[in-house]
Amino acid sequence: MEYYYWLIAAIVLVILEICTAGFGILCFAIGAAFAALVSGLAGSDTLTWQIVVFAVVSLLTFIFLRPVVMRFLDKKSKDVKTNAEAIIGRKGMVSERIDASQHTGRVAIDGDDWKAVSEDGSVIEKGSDVEIIKLDSIIVTVRKCE
Repeated sequence: MEYYYWLIAAIVLVILEICTAGFGILCFAIGAAFAALVSGLAGSDTLTWQIVVFAVVSLLTFIFLRPVVMRFLDKKSKDVKTNAEAIIGRKGMVSERIDASQHTGRVAIDGDDWKAVSEDGSVIEKGSDVEIIKLDSIIVTVRKCE
């Protein structure tokens, strides 16, 4: 009947894992489940083997299974653009005529107003739709949308 204790331990560990992140506690829950299996199959006089199975299976899942699961769960792209870089490729509207010879020009993007220059040095009139192709500090380089 010792396998009940191991099953209760496994269930408690699974509940704790749900409350945390990192898949560490779940490795011990898997170890406890295997120990319960050994206890149920071999009988009650195998406490030493149950503890050994618990330790070995927990260690093996922590070493081999956890890294695989963490890679699978951590699918964040390393190329995600954040903050100001996120506007590259976005569309905006010229709020002040872009003229390289006069060093003027602004573009509105999602309510923000950026100083802008045209990609090829051409003049882009107010109200034109543009695409942001580059960000250099606080100045965006744009190209007129067709």
